[in-house]
Amino acid sequence: MRITWVQPEDLLPHELAASRDEGRDVAALAARWTAAGGDLTPPVSGASPTPAAPDLRALAVDLLDAADALPTVDAADEPDDLVTLRAGWPGGWSLPTEASYDRLHGAWLGRAAGCLLGKPVEKIPRHGIREILVATDRWPLRDWFTAKGLPADVAARWPWNRRSAPTSLAENIDGMPEDDDLNYPLLALRVLETQGRGFTSADVAQAWLDWLPGGRVFTAERVAYRNLLLGYAPPRSARRHNPFREWIGAQIRTDVYGWVNPGQPDRAAELALRDAAVSHVRGGVHGAIWAAALGSAATVVDTVDEVLDAAEAVLPPRSRFAATVREARALGAGTDDWEAVVDELYARHGHLHWVHVRNNAALVAAALAYGRGDLERSITAVVSGGWDTDSTGATVGAVTGALTGASALPARWVAPLRNRLASSIGGFDGIGFDELARRTLALAQQGGTEGSAA
Repeated sequence: MRITWVQPEDLLPHELAASRDEGRDVAALAARWTAAGGDLTPPVSGASPTPAAPDLRALAVDLLDAADALPTVDAADEPDDLVTLRAGWPGGWSLPTEASYDRLHGAWLGRAAGCLLGKPVEKIPRHGIREILVATDRWPLRDWFTAKGLPADVAARWPWNRRSAPTSLAENIDGMPEDDDLNYPLLALRVLETQGRGFTSADVAQAWLDWLPGGRVFTAERVAYRNLLLGYAPPRSARRHNPFREWIGAQIRTDVYGWVNPGQPDRAAELALRDAAVSHVRGGVHGAIWAAALGSAATVVDTVDEVLDAAEAVLPPRSRFAATVREARALGAGTDDWEAVVDELYARHGHLHWVHVRNNAALVAAALAYGRGDLERSITAVVSGGWDTDSTGATVGAVTGALTGASALPARWVAPLRNRLASSIGGFDGIGFDELARRTLALAQQGGTEGSAA
């Protein structure tokens, strides 16, 4: 059995990196770790090849406790609480507030198509993705990945994602396979249907424990899941021994909160914040409220610029996350040289882990601006950019799918989905995207006469 993302000796190197990114001094903790024989290099896939000796594991626990106890760096520019965030939001929104079934259906389909495109190459670096595509005569990316014609040496150098390859290559796609990027939106739908818009972070946590298999959560969510089982309620569940607190996890969970609040990014962001607080802080929360606001606007406006404007408006303006997506959007706008855009994003953010929120959000913002609302141009760009390919593909696909509407989406990106979604969440396995759109529309219509939940 291989237990990943929770072993203390695996978490500590990630924690040292996260603390440095936040501006905290962890030099003394790092010195104690290396003096005892610990490795400072964070494990790429979540776990060291072999478990640490008991004494080294015990030291890792002590050092994680010490890191948690370090003074918090002044975060005035990085608020993640509702009162402070809300104070910076515009006084009113001038967006339409009625979403159509077709736009919501397009959002679900686009999210699935973008996710599915990125699944087989998740964890493969950008240059490896390009080598695969060149070798199969598919560069630049404009279609599903395939193993047909892939030379053996390239396949050995860049193996497909082990879980995803059997269900996400052109030759074997048969409906949308199970993925956490779809499981979380399904769970958000269930929370809204069972708890209403007044749900709390505790309700989200309980839904995880009741419906979400522990083996299908990763990084910050797996740490938070463990913390919940140990009795740490939100927001403590997000903060104890959690070096992934500013990674991408919360950003992939919140589209539905936007879809049920069409044209109301502030309401969408508020619901997203409650969800994100179970597992994330600061930039991790900002990614969640940004994604929800993207979804809120994408279901009702006509252009990707309007979508990006609305989403940026819910962010704390001086935060690193806000600066990241603004800069990336500017890079992607008005150019057809996508490779130059991605080169610059890697120069700025390549030091971050491939599952961190800021680098991936930068890729999303740039791809949306570059894609100009076109689903194919946008999802192929973002997936070819590397990092967390299925998650970024899902977010970009959701936005452009909502902008386009299901009826106008290209058949080659929709037909393989076969209106069927596999899921490890009870009651959703095999559900159709048409049914999901109908249920989402019902929630959106219910919310149109309600005020923002307190």
